Amino acid sequence: MTSIGIDIQPLVSIVLCTYNRAHCLAHAIDSLLCQSLTQWELLIVDDGSKDHTFAVANPYVEQHAHIRYCKHKNKGLGHAKNAGIQASVGRYVTFLDSDDTYDSTHLASRLEYMLAHPDVDLIQGGFYSEEDIDVVDYYHPGRLISLNECVLGPTFFGKREVFFELQGFRQIPYGEDTEFWERAEQRFKTHKLTDPKTYIYTRAESSITKDLATSLFGSIAATANSVVNAAAHDGMVRQ
Repeated sequence: MTSIGIDIQPLVSIVLCTYNRAHCLAHAIDSLLCQSLTQWELLIVDDGSKDHTFAVANPYVEQHAHIRYCKHKNKGLGHAKNAGIQASVGRYVTFLDSDDTYDSTHLASRLEYMLAHPDVDLIQGGFYSEEDIDVVDYYHPGRLISLNECVLGPTFFGKREVFFELQGFRQIPYGEDTEFWERAEQRFKTHKLTDPKTYIYTRAESSITKDLATSLFGSIAATANSVVNAAAHDGMVRQ
């Protein structure tokens, strides 16, 4: 089958999924424009935003041939990631959340690792956050764990075939990144990086991880309070 000609030949495709994040989108895109590695394309996937996301994204699309924008009805993060992957043309695929940023050497450092370790198919990790963040444990939903112990999907950097052979991300309520990583470990060689910490993570005020953690913390606090009250009442009765 003859391939269709395209006017860009990027090494890396960055998939940026966004939903009602117009207020921080430019900051994320600007960090990509500052990359020391220039052989990339950006696919902004708008998952049905109701705010002015298009107004923010469109000037970048008009000014840069290697930035594209697509929008569909809100279908969830897994679907949005898959749409971006499907539209990508790069040899490697990676991600950037719309409320996060890259250090200027992020893409170059990840590509350097992959070229130095050609047997590795997919890597993740190497992020920095200004705050200590706890999230709901994918394996034990009744407890919180540090984000440092988790699989962080936006830091995935892998060979194109990994994402296509695994048929992308599954549309599940929580933990699609961890679920994808588990499947990748079974079929490909993976590696978790600790350094360099070049992915700058910022948890949005409204996010699935924060909402679940807050809900769980509230549930735990309510349960603990009930236990304490019951124990106090029991002590009063026994006196």
